Amino acid sequence: MSHLQHTTPRRPTTTARWLATLALTLLLLAFVPSPALADDAGLTGGTEAAQEAGLPADADLVLFWGDGCPHCAAEKEWLAEYQAAHPEIVVQKYEVWYDADNQALMIDTAAAYGIEITGVPLTIIGDETWAGWSDPMEDTLAAALAPALDDGGALVDDPDASASGDNVIDVPLAGEVDLDEQSLLVSTLIIGFVDGVNPCSLWVISVLLAIVLRTGSRRRVIAIGSTFLAVTALMYALYMAAFYSVLTVVGWMGWIQVLVALVAGIFGIVSVKDYFAFKQGLSFTISDSAKPGIYKRMRAAASHEALLPALGATIVLAVGVSLLETPCTAGFPLLWTGLLQANDVGPIETVGLFVAYMIPFLLDELAVFAIAIVTMRATKFQDRHGELLKLFAGVTMLVLAAVMLLDPTLMNSPWVALGLFAGAFVLAAAIHLVTLRIRAPRD
Repeated sequence: MSHLQHTTPRRPTTTARWLATLALTLLLLAFVPSPALADDAGLTGGTEAAQEAGLPADADLVLFWGDGCPHCAAEKEWLAEYQAAHPEIVVQKYEVWYDADNQALMIDTAAAYGIEITGVPLTIIGDETWAGWSDPMEDTLAAALAPALDDGGALVDDPDASASGDNVIDVPLAGEVDLDEQSLLVSTLIIGFVDGVNPCSLWVISVLLAIVLRTGSRRRVIAIGSTFLAVTALMYALYMAAFYSVLTVVGWMGWIQVLVALVAGIFGIVSVKDYFAFKQGLSFTISDSAKPGIYKRMRAAASHEALLPALGATIVLAVGVSLLETPCTAGFPLLWTGLLQANDVGPIETVGLFVAYMIPFLLDELAVFAIAIVTMRATKFQDRHGELLKLFAGVTMLVLAAVMLLDPTLMNSPWVALGLFAGAFVLAAAIHLVTLRIRAPRD
């Protein structure tokens, strides 16, 4: 018969009790957040990129802004309302247009985050960055800041506020362009039309068609004329891309906007001067001394009996003429790309708006081209036509330069844009009519 042996449990040693207590303490600490980290590390300040750039450790949001930038003012206004509702959010702001140290900090921050500076405002939350400002961004930033809120919620007054699609247009070759954030389509169409009706391009296409029409071949007129227009349009695209690229690199600096306005203003003044003294003094047009060489190249292009050599000569002619008439065409592209940059238009919207720009830009030349094909006669372009076009273009350019200097966001409103262009056209027409009355007795 077996007997159960009763034994008294051994008491743990002092060392064992100490180890057990230490293990339990470490286990509890694993589930308790560090007060220092909770208080001192914000959404942004706690990231590796922010630490590398030297941003404040407690910042939930960092904003780089420019004094005088309308989009910056709009974002700062929203941030003030957001902080009033959520005072626990820590926002750090840096003005960069007039503060060299803050400019350097923004450059260092962009390098640390691996982004390019395309403009202000530049907003940073955690590892995410946003350039520019628009109403739908309110919900985006509120959602990004939600983890820093005590209640884990976000400030979203209207769930449908970020809905888009009401102002989406389908641009040929470019697809859909959403104009909810940037409504520069009307301004783009009008600027493109006024830019296209310039004496340099009209003179060149009319003379070229007149020479080609002497061959009596409608097929040759179509081939050479369409090739010339296609190449000049491509050269114009290169101009636009160059202006846009330069302004993208330095457009965040406040003085660039002023410089663009001043340069465009000079082009406008010279154009108005040409109305009263055509080609006298400083003049952004094709000089009379360059015209014999252009005539010679045009005749060479039209004289080839085989079509392919004629088209090759036409391409060379179009490139040369485009370079020669650059002063004629530089004002409006500079203004238009400056407006896009000042209104923080992104690359995709820029491509769509460029296509929209080129449609009215080519309208006048296409009209001259179509008339030549149908009638087999060339439209003659005279200096008096150029003087009048210079007046309308110059006054319009001066109005746009003033808008660029004062408030480029005015061009976002279609009605305001239409009003500004209508005012410019009325003013130019009034100047022309008054000039005719003054000159009439002398004639």
